[in-house]
Amino acid sequence: MKNEPIHTFNSISEFHKMSGLPKPEHPLVSLVDYGLVDYQTHEKEISWVQNFYSIGLKRNIGGKFRYGQQSYDFDEGLLSFVAPGQLVHLAVVKPEVKPTGWLLLFHPDFLWNTSLAKTIKQYDFFGYAVNEALFMSEREEAIITELMQNIGREYHSNIDKFSQKIIIAQIELLLSYSERFYGRQFITREKSSHQLLERLEKVLEDCFKHDNLIEKGLPTAQYIAEALHVSPNYLGSLLKALTGQTTQGHIHNKLLEKAKERLSTTSLSVSEIAYQLGFEHPQSFSKLFKAKTNLSPLEFRQSFN
Repeated sequence: MKNEPIHTFNSISEFHKMSGLPKPEHPLVSLVDYGLVDYQTHEKEISWVQNFYSIGLKRNIGGKFRYGQQSYDFDEGLLSFVAPGQLVHLAVVKPEVKPTGWLLLFHPDFLWNTSLAKTIKQYDFFGYAVNEALFMSEREEAIITELMQNIGREYHSNIDKFSQKIIIAQIELLLSYSERFYGRQFITREKSSHQLLERLEKVLEDCFKHDNLIEKGLPTAQYIAEALHVSPNYLGSLLKALTGQTTQGHIHNKLLEKAKERLSTTSLSVSEIAYQLGFEHPQSFSKLFKAKTNLSPLEFRQSFN
């Protein structure tokens, strides 16, 4: 990618125009057949920021699709999610096999005054990188396809006062199924998931080396995710599925492990231990320690004497 222009799509209509599609029938929601997409550009790569949501069910997509720092060859059926404001890249190549699949687009304005306007922020997979997309079985793909086509049928028919409610209900159901299928993917990919847990332990150990903490302070969830080459949302979801804890929870567990070790085996003061563990203020360390153990650092130390 060499300084290619970044397009901005504020509306679904603008995206349709770039994709060589007729104007959308509904200004705020559209179901696109991937087989009809023909990007109107001579650029070898397209980059864009879209100000609407998209859910793509893709198969045999030519080229590489990327957002964030990750890329993926779409040679299998999978589901990916893009939220408003995310930067998207597409390497445009002539496909050997005609692409198939569906792209559901919906603008945030369509969600106004609905339950989904609040709950859509809870779906972490809108922040996953493309190589963390959802691989689906044929049965799962059929379910998602049917829900997308239900949405298309609804806005193709006469729009009335019930249309928005019915479409929102279908999107909510699609997101609920996606959440379930991701849970299945975390389990069925157990080997790779547990390899990531092993790498997490090593990254945390490196972070909690004496000099690192004094110099850099406590690691953040963002830092840990970058060290593991995954997105923060994906790491958080995976850890919740495998261990029931957040990334922050794992960081705190490692912190408590190191704190207990020093409180029980050294004569260092609480302030010295806090400093070694990356805290600027000993009070912050003591507050966190008590919140997690129901004991102050000194009370914990006294229990060993």
